[in-house]
Amino acid sequence: MRIAMLVSLIRPTGPIIVGISLGFTLSLLSVTWVDESCDSDWMGAADEMLIGQPGSSKGARKPSSISTGTTDNGNVEEDFEPRIVPYNKRALEGPPKKVFRAKYASTELGIRERLFVSVFTSKTTISTLAVAINRSLNHHLDGRLIFFTGTRNHKLPNGMFVVAHGDERPVPNMFQSVRYLLEHHIADYDWFFFVQDDTYTQPERLKTLVSHLSMDLQLYMGHPGEFIGGETQGRYCHSGPGFLLSRALLLKLQPFLEQCRTDIVSIRPDEWLGRCIIDYAGMSCVEGYEALNYNYFTMENNMDLSRMGNDGFQNALTVHPVTSAELMYRLHKHFTEIELQKTYEEIEKLQSEIKNVSELAVDGNKSALWPIGITPPFEPKSRFEVLRWDYFTEDNFFSCVDGAPKCQLNGADRDDVTDVIKVAVEELNKKYNPFVQLSAPRLVNGYRRLDHTRGMEYTLDLQFQATTESGHQKSITLRVHLVRPLSQVEIIPMPYVTEATRVHVLLPLTSYDSHAALRFLDHCSSNLFETGENAVLNFLFTYEPAEAQKVSTNDVFSEVKAKITSIEHRYPSVKVSWISIKTESPGLLRILDIVSRKHPVETLFLLVTVDTMLNSEFLNRCRMNAISGWQAFFPIHFQEFDLGVAYPDQVPPASPDLVREVGHFDRYTFEEGCFYNSDYMSSRTRMSGDLQENEELLESLDLYDVFVQYSGLHVFRAVEPALRQAYRNRTCDPRLSEDVFHRCLQSNLESQGSRSQLAMLVFEQEPGNNT
Repeated sequence: MRIAMLVSLIRPTGPIIVGISLGFTLSLLSVTWVDESCDSDWMGAADEMLIGQPGSSKGARKPSSISTGTTDNGNVEEDFEPRIVPYNKRALEGPPKKVFRAKYASTELGIRERLFVSVFTSKTTISTLAVAINRSLNHHLDGRLIFFTGTRNHKLPNGMFVVAHGDERPVPNMFQSVRYLLEHHIADYDWFFFVQDDTYTQPERLKTLVSHLSMDLQLYMGHPGEFIGGETQGRYCHSGPGFLLSRALLLKLQPFLEQCRTDIVSIRPDEWLGRCIIDYAGMSCVEGYEALNYNYFTMENNMDLSRMGNDGFQNALTVHPVTSAELMYRLHKHFTEIELQKTYEEIEKLQSEIKNVSELAVDGNKSALWPIGITPPFEPKSRFEVLRWDYFTEDNFFSCVDGAPKCQLNGADRDDVTDVIKVAVEELNKKYNPFVQLSAPRLVNGYRRLDHTRGMEYTLDLQFQATTESGHQKSITLRVHLVRPLSQVEIIPMPYVTEATRVHVLLPLTSYDSHAALRFLDHCSSNLFETGENAVLNFLFTYEPAEAQKVSTNDVFSEVKAKITSIEHRYPSVKVSWISIKTESPGLLRILDIVSRKHPVETLFLLVTVDTMLNSEFLNRCRMNAISGWQAFFPIHFQEFDLGVAYPDQVPPASPDLVREVGHFDRYTFEEGCFYNSDYMSSRTRMSGDLQENEELLESLDLYDVFVQYSGLHVFRAVEPALRQAYRNRTCDPRLSEDVFHRCLQSNLESQGSRSQLAMLVFEQEPGNNT
């Protein structure tokens, strides 16, 4: 009985006791018992290999033992004591060593461009054949194109890089050209192509040939020819069809180039270079390398390109000789059409392969996108990202820019709709021919939307007159879907601009805005003058005839001028200039004409109003977005709402945030603008012809309309978060044109507050709604 009770008490704790006992046993068994003696002779050869001698790096210390040993003198080695290095501040105060880093990663990694093209021209053909080569070859190349000539001509064609050596003899011209490449471009390119200006070169085939050749290969490729007399072993490359030289071969030839000039006598430049390469580099001209061939075609007089169907002409890399620039352009058109047709065939082949592979997917053909190979449509993550479909017909558009419900199709929009309908009819007839012929298309409904990830999408309901093979006719309606995909995105080259340009701020001022101008000066003092901004403030005081007569006794701008004087005393380096203008009409263009004549043509103007709040960020944006001879900048400022409407029962903050409850971007105002004086003068010059027919243009057009219609520049119109205007109930001048006056009224109405805020005020003012 007692034993049963004892077992019942031990049973719950039995596994714990067994586990603890087993753990102690296993730990004792795993301990390595080492009985080390003080004598180092106990250490065996194996331990020496493991532990190593003190101070030696041949072995590692045993983890469970203490290494003891003797030095060379037989003394016991002392324990290692760390040495503390004191902090020396003076040693760290020296100038840091500058580390040179390349501007581009390709320079640091030694990556070079693939192809450099050299064209030999003369003074008689530089304006004809050389120009044709530049137009047909230059923009297709990823590398560089340079023209070499022996005559120094002051009148060179635009857009061409020409190197004139000053020696018209062919062989010295070739020698100077090769030496120029070795001195200036040998470190940047892997392959160098030499060709005459009477040779047409197919750029895509040239790039394909070079892309399959190794960069370290020593190769002299072209149309081989035998030397005159047969004394020299090997063959040279004729310069007519062009030839290709590798960088490695030119570097091998570089030390002997001067010897070639003095030792080799020849009247032909290609033969002279061939002898030099054979004698000093040991390379002969070859027509092919492995599976790559240098295909060329010899052009005969009066050849018809449309009937040239042989493979030698169709697959040619170069065609020589070309007798005129017109023939050069015809050859370029012919070979471009061939390459374009090959591209279409490759696209169709890829589309069929994608379609066949998609059938093996889990979803079958549903996994294939339409159109095949085009980026899939944008998928919105929320309702705010849903792309809007715009409805249109053949004559009207129902999503207008100005917010109107309906507007007429004009210009590019009409051309776009016409082209889409034409393409839809062609594709449908291609699909249903010869069984059904569709004619007399009429657009019933049209929808389009711009998907920035793939292009413009269209959905059309078209009504046709369908005619069968037997002659039966019937009216049918078909729905078609079309996509105009985005082409290859390219970076548009822009002229270089800098943030160091001085900005001349122009402020036209009337007597109605004189009090607001005082606040504008206070704002400029804190944001521009104190920070030393590179900007000049110009006030344009506009007097009416009655105000101009009282200038000496009662000047309407006296307070503003006094404020300017006090600012100039406070900031000695600041000079605020003003111009007094007497005019009966409030047109801005008449005022700008006067200001433009008083400044140099390279002056950068910034047109502002008294409500504009300037800062350094916006001035830099003005400098970067206004480009002389290229672009004018008209920003859309952020207009703050009436504080009483935006904050009805609150104290407004000193600097409100950029949110929809505080204001909006006012797209009805075009009062601020950044432009160069030269661009304005050229626009006014083009405008003179229309002014003779309609003298009211100076009053009806604003500055933005002048740049859009007459400048020929890219007019950049975009929202500008750094440009803000405080709310002020402005007075619209009724003497302005109808459009400008209407925009001013619309801007005042929308600047009072948002629709929800105004609706809440109306709701609270109605009787019985006050809570």
